[in-house]
Amino acid sequence: MTTSSNPSGIDPRGPRFGAGITAVLLLVVIGVGLTNPRPANALADRVTEPAFVLLVALSALFAWGAFAGVKRHPYGKLFAAVVRPRLSPPAFTEAPEPPTFAQLVGFLVTATGVLLHLIGVPYGLVGAAAAAFIAAFLNSVFGLCLGCELYALLVRAKVIRAKA
Repeated sequence: MTTSSNPSGIDPRGPRFGAGITAVLLLVVIGVGLTNPRPANALADRVTEPAFVLLVALSALFAWGAFAGVKRHPYGKLFAAVVRPRLSPPAFTEAPEPPTFAQLVGFLVTATGVLLHLIGVPYGLVGAAAAAFIAAFLNSVFGLCLGCELYALLVRAKVIRAKA
């Protein structure tokens, strides 16, 4: 986490707000997915299951955050328009790159769940949703962004470059 007053930085409460919404929706996916853990034999039946449809929507939201950036994400816009005006200014801002990378990780995890469900792997959708839920829960409740921590590790290992 970058602690600065850089004007290009983001309010760290924004990603936590989005993670809270995501955690609730992922919990719904898990609950609905567990009511029918075995995918139907027909592909048409699998793609119309409510847990699948919701996970596809969440995967699309993760992709939006990963490829358009967290500043353009719908949750970020909602936070900026509705929540942030009611809060005091943030004590610090953080670089948008780690949360954007975390969105990419979330996209990869949920897309894996979508793919596993499409090919008929029992509990694949639920397992991926559970992994994503754990990360979103930790971020929203404790401020521990696993994707951001992974980003920092990869930058330190010189696998990826930090934006200068």
